[in-house]
Amino acid sequence: MMRAWIAVLVLLFCGGVTASGAASDKVADAEINYLIQAVGNSGCTFLRNGTEHSPKDAENHMRLKYKNGKRWIDSAEQFIERLATKSSWTGTPYYLLCKGKEPQLSSIWMTDQLAAYRASKNNPL
Repeated sequence: MMRAWIAVLVLLFCGGVTASGAASDKVADAEINYLIQAVGNSGCTFLRNGTEHSPKDAENHMRLKYKNGKRWIDSAEQFIERLATKSSWTGTPYYLLCKGKEPQLSSIWMTDQLAAYRASKNNPL
């Protein structure tokens, strides 16, 4: 009988953790997908390991990195820090080259994009 109660408690606890984790996973996934799409729609050249790439190539590269590294990411901030802003091989930071602006670290650009996205979600017009 005691084992049955322990099993019920474990199931309830794990179910609660999974349910709340699923909600935060959906939010993180939506934010990350927004960031990836924002790079693709930016009109900015993406500088990766000394080579320039089109916005769509950069978007595809980030989608691949997210697909392969998703299991190590719990938030959009972790995506920015761990996957989206530097080479996994060389550690070299990525840059965005936008017309009429100084080259910008992709970490700063993406952090600004994330803040704007969150602000728009909190203040829909």
